[in-house]
Amino acid sequence: MSSAHNSAADVRSVPLERRAPATRLRGAEAAVARLLAPAGLVLNGPRAVDPQVHNPDVYTRVLAQGTLGLGEAYMDGWWDCEQLDGFFARVMAARLDEKLHPTPALLWLGLEARLRNRQSRARVWRAAQVHYDLDLDIFEATFDKRLTGSCGYWAQAADLDAAQEAKLDLVCRKIGLTAGQTVLDIGCGWGAFMGYAAERYGARCVGVTVSSVQAEYAMRRYAHLPIEAQVKDYRDFVGAVDHVASMGMFEHVGSRNYRAYFECARRAVADDGLFLLHTIFANETFPVIDPWLDRYIFPNGCIPSVHQIAEAVEGLFVIENVENFGADYDRTLMAWYANFQSNRAEMERRHGERFCRMWDYYLRCCAGGFRARAINVGHFVLSPKGVPGGWRLRV
Repeated sequence: MSSAHNSAADVRSVPLERRAPATRLRGAEAAVARLLAPAGLVLNGPRAVDPQVHNPDVYTRVLAQGTLGLGEAYMDGWWDCEQLDGFFARVMAARLDEKLHPTPALLWLGLEARLRNRQSRARVWRAAQVHYDLDLDIFEATFDKRLTGSCGYWAQAADLDAAQEAKLDLVCRKIGLTAGQTVLDIGCGWGAFMGYAAERYGARCVGVTVSSVQAEYAMRRYAHLPIEAQVKDYRDFVGAVDHVASMGMFEHVGSRNYRAYFECARRAVADDGLFLLHTIFANETFPVIDPWLDRYIFPNGCIPSVHQIAEAVEGLFVIENVENFGADYDRTLMAWYANFQSNRAEMERRHGERFCRMWDYYLRCCAGGFRARAINVGHFVLSPKGVPGGWRLRV
């Protein structure tokens, strides 16, 4: 993973004619050069983190369309960056997005979030249509052997499969799972957690997902185990379980629905059970995600802050434990990127170059965000009435 980070070895030679000093630049190009300067980035510069421009129209596109234009220009091949994750780590650490003028896409997202529930029952299916219902071969080329679509736990893991199994096991231990108990997995994905909990802990599992593709895969892969994947919105789940877990789904809930989400979990979990929430969370409260990510990867996404989570659980749960392992998502995303690159020729043949550039951009821009610690990921262990004597992690 060392290739994901800056070092002297990242310096690359670039012809002098491609390294125009900012003082010689004019108009939009000069404006973008000034924008990048606080992050230590140079247009067509010599290092692996410096962006290399192939189409000069990219400058006006970025100034007019912001991060949406930046991402779409990358998809179109207008610019490249050898170490795109390092580029974004610098951009986000310097908070360069705040220096851009508000764009129509960003203003519309913000206005829409104020005026309507972007994650209503009628709209939750959009996330599956855009992302989770993509051809299975894309996820098989990217993820671990279980198709675990959330951050791994790298404390003692040497590879992606081990990191994901360590995360799944950690969740089971944090909720104190024992044989014969039932678990609800809110946003069960391709069934990784349900399969692991049933195989290793003898649990009975039920999951909900808005993706029929995910549900069918989980039921087929784990047909020999006591699991059930239901295609429905989490708000429509009916049933009682010993514990609840949710990994990488809360980012689709939206601030208007946080309270309803925790109320659903509270109705389902036993009084002496536990709810583990695995989610990305931001250092500050934002109503929407980046416009490019919203359009191409996670429509209607919304990253919560710790403040919003704490406020939403008041009167429903006791917060027993919080663990932040945000840096692990950088490593997970770069492992996903390495997997995808090892399958790149076949992916490009099946899905086209533009899709592959989009997928690369998604993985590496997100890796940069976690590396800059602009966003984090972690676990919230919640109990309905407080654990007598206090919660402790089962060894």
